[in-house]
Amino acid sequence: MPNNTYLCAKFECMGKGKLAKFADVAANPLVVECPFWQLQQEGFALRGKWKTDFFRNDNPIVLELGCGRGEYTVGLAKRFPDMNFIGVDIKGARLWHGAKQALEEGMKNVGFLRTNIECTSGLFAENEVNELWLTFSDPQMKKPSKRLTSTFFMERYRRFLVDGGIIHVKTDSNFLATYTKCMAEKNGLPLQECTFDLYNEPNADPSLTEIRTYYEGMWLERGIPIKYLRFSLPHAGTLAEPDIEIPVDGYRSYGHEVVSTKTTSK
Repeated sequence: MPNNTYLCAKFECMGKGKLAKFADVAANPLVVECPFWQLQQEGFALRGKWKTDFFRNDNPIVLELGCGRGEYTVGLAKRFPDMNFIGVDIKGARLWHGAKQALEEGMKNVGFLRTNIECTSGLFAENEVNELWLTFSDPQMKKPSKRLTSTFFMERYRRFLVDGGIIHVKTDSNFLATYTKCMAEKNGLPLQECTFDLYNEPNADPSLTEIRTYYEGMWLERGIPIKYLRFSLPHAGTLAEPDIEIPVDGYRSYGHEVVSTKTTSK
């Protein structure tokens, strides 16, 4: 039988740790929090004013959606000091890592936005964002509209990306990479780069291989090739989902086996 006293103490300790991180995030001047209810009831004061009121410069803005611990947001900001980077995630305990590092290092071109990704189109004005990074997003193999590279989300990105804005996708998922490639080709979105084995590319951009997320290290340890795609998203044109069956990934997440009996999905 498990020791209930030990388990209760363990979970209480974990809870206190998360609460402390949430408090740090709320007090961090590099973090902006906007839950869905607030956006609906009060709007968002920084919408259209990120450059003037938050960064206080006129440099291009780059978003990382689902930034997790913020490794890519911080890493890119160090490499490109003449650009502004915002990591977006709903999980404050993860986001805490990158926000803490950026604050301690006095970085001026980094911000973090704690909110649901679905809210993003309401938090940025038209043409306010130049580039978008999707790093190791959930492939959502069962429901296309939940994929961050689906046409459903592409239409949302069009609301704040500049015309022809760049979208970067870095993933361990063969399913998501294949789907994204087919989606871009189906809709004539200019595909500038596509590799299904990034770390074996002889001339890979260092910003793609030298900055690694926490989960990326796990995938590489398991021998799973990392995929990378870069394409632009014009404002014009009607988008359509690709009608193709794609083999599903042979795993769900780190340490978990696939639970579905399906071998392909759209």
